[in-house]
Parts: sequence; structure tokens; C-alpha cells
Amino acid sequence: MTSPQQPQPDPAANGTEAQPQPAPGTPPQAPAAPPMPPAAPAVPQAPPAQAAPPAPPAQQSAPEQPAPAAEAGTMMLQAQPAPAPAGEAGTMMLQAQPAPAPAGEAGTMMLQAQPQAPAPAQAPQPYAQAPAAPHAGPAPGAGYVSPIPASPTHLGHALASEWTKIRSVRSTIWTLGVMAVLVLGIGALVATAVSTNESIGATPPLFFGFFGMLLGILCVLPLGVLVVSSEYGTGMIRTTLTACPARGRVLAAKALVFFGLTFVVTTVVTGLVAIMDNALLGDLSRAEVTGAEWLKSTVGVSLYVSFLGLLALAVGSLIRHSAGAITIMIGVVLLPFVLSMFMLTDSLSDLRNFLLGYSIPNQITVMYGSKFPFVDGGPAGWEPLWIVMGIAALALGGAYAVMRQRDV
Repeated sequence: MTSPQQPQPDPAANGTEAQPQPAPGTPPQAPAAPPMPPAAPAVPQAPPAQAAPPAPPAQQSAPEQPAPAAEAGTMMLQAQPAPAPAGEAGTMMLQAQPAPAPAGEAGTMMLQAQPQAPAPAQAPQPYAQAPAAPHAGPAPGAGYVSPIPASPTHLGHALASEWTKIRSVRSTIWTLGVMAVLVLGIGALVATAVSTNESIGATPPLFFGFFGMLLGILCVLPLGVLVVSSEYGTGMIRTTLTACPARGRVLAAKALVFFGLTFVVTTVVTGLVAIMDNALLGDLSRAEVTGAEWLKSTVGVSLYVSFLGLLALAVGSLIRHSAGAITIMIGVVLLPFVLSMFMLTDSLSDLRNFLLGYSIPNQITVMYGSKFPFVDGGPAGWEPLWIVMGIAALALGGAYAVMRQRDV
């Protein structure tokens, strides 16, 4: 196909002089061909990804057609492939390119269509993975079955746990170790000092173990407090109650383990002191040591000290603060005795005798078979043991009630 005839440039309009016209009868000469426009740079073709299929008939190159003799300056349009964007194959670009004109037809242009190379095959996109189907839960009525064999828990498990705790902490070794050193050391020193006398009168020889035990109590009380309050201070009580939600079982296990350990250690220490005092002072005393006095000076004193430690354990569970609970227990042991020493008026004599008679130091003296000479009234025999047992039971009951109602 050919383009329409282009108008000839007007010489006057271009400001050039008119060419001389040929004389009549002279054959016409072909006008000088105008300068050819520079060909447009060829667009690089994309390398085909595969063999190009045969072009359809519509894209066949058109045959060259000679321009009419009277139509000079005809242009030829040639379609060249252009790089098509991804997914747009078959895009054509028309480009004007001069074609060699036959004689007498200068500047003829021809429209030529060239097939577009197909766009490179795109890499297949991976399919989006379908979301996994939600895991179907267990069938109704079917629960999780652990491969680990499980057995119902009981008090023995709690006892084993508390025994592991109390024997693996340093506070147990330090407190009971210092208590044993004080009771044995002070008992031996006092017995050695008294043995230099010619006679000790009717005082039983086992009484002199009282001095070491009075200081030994001050070591047992902190241990009873720390058995509970240390877990509250470190937050370990949360783990303990998670493993054993039965809070009464936890408190009972702590009390039994502490009581058993304290009783055994105290019994061994008081037994050694009693044997030593009787060997050094037995000949100097007019009092005969009976089996009941031996039992009360060893086992009775050990039970009294152990129940006093249970009282400290209950106070630690109520207070949940180590320093505060230890301070309270030291006040319980020493404050009544110290206050009674300042009540010197006759109007306070009854209160003074009551505080002296039921103070912890005097009750320990009674357990050793004697009492303070300036005390009127007060407990006698095994009464101090029943008193401390009752107070410790009430304190433990209150600690259990509070522990059940209070959050950790």
C-alpha cells in the first residue's frame, strides 16, 4: 500500500530561486530526489524463547507496488517488532524506511509488516499453598492420654518434696549446727565449772543443761520461720502450690518434716549433755536421778523445743516475712521474762509472778526438773509441754485457714 501523494514544496515559500523551466518540446527530466531522511535505528528484537510459529496471513509482508509515475516522494512504511511488555505478545511498531524506487519514482515508501516474535515464556508462578486445615480436636469424650505413667498423689509425695528442700538449703545446716554446738559447748563448760564445788545440794545434775538449751532455742526459731517464709520471699511457694494444690497437705508436710528433724537433732544433743552432766555432777548432788527425770530432761525438752519451732513455723506462714516473724518469736521467748523484771511494785506482783511463771525460760527450767527460786506459782511437771502444744496447734490452725483464703 502506498501513501497519498505529498505536496511539492513551494520554492517561493522556501525563499529559493525558481528553477528554469525546460523549453517546449524537450523531454521532461526527473526532478532531483530530495535527500532521504535517516533511517530510524532498528529496535533490538527480544530473543525468542521458542521457535516462532508461522505468521498468520494478515502479517505477511506486502509485495512492493510501484508508485504511479506522477506520484513522486512516496514513502514506504515497514512494521518491525517492538519488545512487548510481559504478557502482551504480538505488539507491532510501524517504522518508516526508505525503499529504492524504480526509475522515475523517487522516494517511494512501502508498508511492510513483519511478524512479532512471541514474548519469552514466563516462568510458571508457584501456586499459593492452600492453608492447612485446622487440626481436628479429639473426639468428644476422649481426653489426652500421657505416655508417662501417673499415680495419684498423697502425703508421702509432699513429705519427700519438703525433705528434699529442708536438707538441701544452707539455713538448716547452719541453724541446727550452731544449736548443737551451743548446747554441747555451754553444757560442758557449765558442768566443768560447777564440778569444782564440793556439793550442789539438792539440785539435780541434769538441770545444768538448761543454760545451753536456752541459747539453742534462739537457733531453732529462725529455722522454723524460714521453712515457710523463704518460699514466699523467693516466689517458690507458687511452684509448690502448683505441684500440690492441696494447701493443707503442703502445710502439714512442712510441719511434719521440720518437727521430725528438729526433734531428732535435739534429742541427740540433749542426751549427750545429760550423760556428760550426770558423769561430772552426779556425785555432788544429793538428788537421785530417776528414769522419769531422764525422760523429761531429754525427750521432754526435745518435744518442747520442737513444738516451739512449730509455733515459729505457723507465725512465719501468717506473716510471710522472715525478719518480722523471727522478731516476733524472739519477743515471745524473752519479752515476758524481761518485762517482769521491771515490775517491782507490790500492785504488780501478781502480774509479775504470772509472767515469770509462764515465760519460756522458766518453762524450760521446769522441764529440767527445777524452777526459778523467785517464782511463785506457774506450771509444774509436764505442764509446759501441754501448754506449748496447745498454742502451736492453734497457730497452725490459723495458718491453715489463712493459707486457704489468701492468694500466694
